[in-house]
Amino acid sequence: MNIDELSTDIKQQLAVIKRGADELLIEAELIEKLKKGQPLRIKAGFDPTAPDLHLGHTVLINKLRQFQELGHQVLFLIGDFTGMIGDPTGKSTTRPPLTAEQVQENAKSYTAQVFKILKPEQTEVVFNSKWLTELGAAGMLKLAASHTVARMLERDDFTKRYKANQPIAIHEFLYPLLQGYDSVALKADVELGGTDQKFNLLMGRELQKQAGMSQQCVLTMPLLEGLDGVNKMSKSLGNYIGIAEAPEVIFAKIMSISDDLMWRYIELLSFETIETIAQWKAQVAAGENPRNIKVGFAQEIVARFHSQADAEKALADFQTRAKGGIPDDVPEISINIEGENIGIAQLLKLAGLVESTSEAYRAIEQGGVKLDSDKVTDRNLQLPKGMKIVAQVGKRKFANVTIV
Repeated sequence: MNIDELSTDIKQQLAVIKRGADELLIEAELIEKLKKGQPLRIKAGFDPTAPDLHLGHTVLINKLRQFQELGHQVLFLIGDFTGMIGDPTGKSTTRPPLTAEQVQENAKSYTAQVFKILKPEQTEVVFNSKWLTELGAAGMLKLAASHTVARMLERDDFTKRYKANQPIAIHEFLYPLLQGYDSVALKADVELGGTDQKFNLLMGRELQKQAGMSQQCVLTMPLLEGLDGVNKMSKSLGNYIGIAEAPEVIFAKIMSISDDLMWRYIELLSFETIETIAQWKAQVAAGENPRNIKVGFAQEIVARFHSQADAEKALADFQTRAKGGIPDDVPEISINIEGENIGIAQLLKLAGLVESTSEAYRAIEQGGVKLDSDKVTDRNLQLPKGMKIVAQVGKRKFANVTIV
């Protein structure tokens, strides 16, 4: 198909849809769907394995919002049924299944968080237990009979586990089938997922074809690197930016990413136009400090998940910290002691600035501990009862401590 022959509207929609995406299958089919001029049903599934979302999750949610801006309807699928199985994607071992109670508890926070990005009036929140429970044993057997073990072993992670003699539970083979059946039940036109989800997304196309339905198109999105710039953003790796974190924390974490990684974050997370981002790149190429671009992007993200006022305050807080100053909103903490003095390491621990006294000692040795902006070098420093002092660990942790 010659893209030059398409209408301006279709070209513009394709440009938005493909922005930042890894792969679109099948583009010609999506064009035919768009030509009909009807709102498409855009599906994305989320297993509620954890109650909090980070910016890595929002890469997909941002793309859903872009589809909404184009006039389409989002099917935000919470996999309360499949969540009790556990998505085996990328796992080297069988994932422990969640209980129904855990799934429901985790699912509660999802909608509150995603509606900071998605438009509620163009979003249908659905739970796959509705149709998968009704599928029953007979339906499950029929679904399982639609594919062979050999087909399932085409999945890279299953193949690796099989060759390594690592166990694969039978129910894990069911997961891609159930995810694919979700697309049948929802009559999805397009399904979104990470690049690691491609096998499961294509399963939806196959099952829709077997059901005599129009096949969904598949759009895969890249996995966002974490703050380390190497590994996928993950809470377990500690390289994440949580969307529910405090404004100043989000701001500071974004400012900590490298200038090179900044552009990837902007491309996948910013709502600015492609033209605006191109202008920013031209400005940096012409000599502008990329830090200025990063500041604007950090403010955009903070405002999205908090407010514009919070974004302005986070900037002021960051500038104060960068100059070595003390922020205005330092928490007040009273520490009760039995004797007349308390050691610096114990004080930092009781103030919640470190997890342990050993961490406090490391911070002191690395020059990361200050009292009233003065660096602490003596790990055996004793502080007397009655003292009031601002304790600081690193660039972001402060406490206004009173020893009583």
